[in-house]
Amino acid sequence: MQAASSLSQHSSVYQIVTEQIIKQLESGVAPWHRPWATQMPQNLVSKREYRGINVFLLASRGYGSPYWLTYKQANEQGGNVRRGEHGSKVVFWKIDKYEREDADGQTVAKTLAILRYYTVFNAEQCDGITAPGSGRVNNPIEECERIVTAMPNPPATVQDARAWYRPANDTVGMPSRQAFGSAEEYYSTLFHELTHSTGHTSRIGREGIEKLNTFGSESYSKEELIAEMGAAMLAGVAGIERKTLANSAAYLKSWIDVLKSDARMVVFAASQAQKAADYIQAVRQ
Repeated sequence: MQAASSLSQHSSVYQIVTEQIIKQLESGVAPWHRPWATQMPQNLVSKREYRGINVFLLASRGYGSPYWLTYKQANEQGGNVRRGEHGSKVVFWKIDKYEREDADGQTVAKTLAILRYYTVFNAEQCDGITAPGSGRVNNPIEECERIVTAMPNPPATVQDARAWYRPANDTVGMPSRQAFGSAEEYYSTLFHELTHSTGHTSRIGREGIEKLNTFGSESYSKEELIAEMGAAMLAGVAGIERKTLANSAAYLKSWIDVLKSDARMVVFAASQAQKAADYIQAVRQ
């Protein structure tokens, strides 16, 4: 049983965040931006960008650094791949040339394309490696970690190139912490996806999650408002809202536009988001 004073404190933070967001919406907000980086993957040593299917194979791993290298290259650079790290496959076509005789006994040159692969590791999987842009370090924020670990019956989490929640297998996908411009943006995005996951039938249950809705539909838009309001409220509880509120307001504006610029939808989303934020923090009335 949560103490009444704590419940009141959470409600007060939620209200303040909601009022601040509405104020920003009324005064105009900056365009929303994705807080994680997406760069073309390339080999650290040769600086050559990977092409074709390899772009998808490597970018989909969700690391913050675009730089990759083989186990041998890591050692040659004076570093090493950390024990327990799993590599990623890179494929290429190897052209073999050979000669054979045709039906008339004439020697004919032939070529054969064979699909090969080798294994590479991201710079973030290595120690002692210096890579451009990989010096970003987003350390865990204690209060944010407390909120995340407090969530009962949490969804599974996997690393991916983008952030998402998939109800079918109750899984959250998140890029690497180092892929974000700041630790605060990482947690704000994680809070957003965790708020989505509260709509699963095993938790609170919410129509926008329980029923598949097409992208851009009214139901889909409302669920995005709820998820971002929940993220903003949790950011307020964690004390990181100063660095995330502007982007949250801009994201909310993008979905309110879909709902015909009805700013009152923020109040609707806030009521649902409060339930989600309380669930994530294991707050029980």
